Amino acid sequence: MTDPFDLFRAWYDEARGTEPNDSNAMALATADAEGRPSVRMVLLKGHDARGFVFYTNREGRKAAELAANPHAALLFHWKSLRRQIRIEGAVAHVSDEESDAYFASRSRDSQLGAWASDQSRPLDERATFERRFDEVSRRFEGKTVPRPPHWGGYRVVPERIEFWLDRAHRLHERRLFVRDGSGWREGLLYP
Repeated sequence: MTDPFDLFRAWYDEARGTEPNDSNAMALATADAEGRPSVRMVLLKGHDARGFVFYTNREGRKAAELAANPHAALLFHWKSLRRQIRIEGAVAHVSDEESDAYFASRSRDSQLGAWASDQSRPLDERATFERRFDEVSRRFEGKTVPRPPHWGGYRVVPERIEFWLDRAHRLHERRLFVRDGSGWREGLLYP
């Protein structure tokens, strides 16, 4: 395969069928304006030729880092398949329509949690968060929960995609795709 999105889809589909938990989990690495890195796990919620999408509170730490430095790296690691995929690229907001559609697909408690949480900010005690959750539950009782204005999606638009396949004796296979204009340049890397 010479299209990295086709190869991603094939590997991802296989992982969806074999990984026992969160086959869509990916490490998201960001850096602040001073270049200090931070990494955390998020869930892939969409992918196509435009890029790889995740959703979050746009007032939390990762959002502040992406505002200061709109580039990120993703890592998928499927240990049971002995594979990983590394993705690097620029990051942009997804459209409000995409964010609205995904938010509407979430469970009601997840929707309410997005309203109740001041993600990444200090919390004095768990009871405070639980109280806020109860308050928003009452506020939206019997109503559709709208997407909070501070919550939405991000798309990582890849500039580099590396496919790593484990081989015996650490003689791994590494295929690298680098964006070249409107297409991709493919090559291999030493393990």
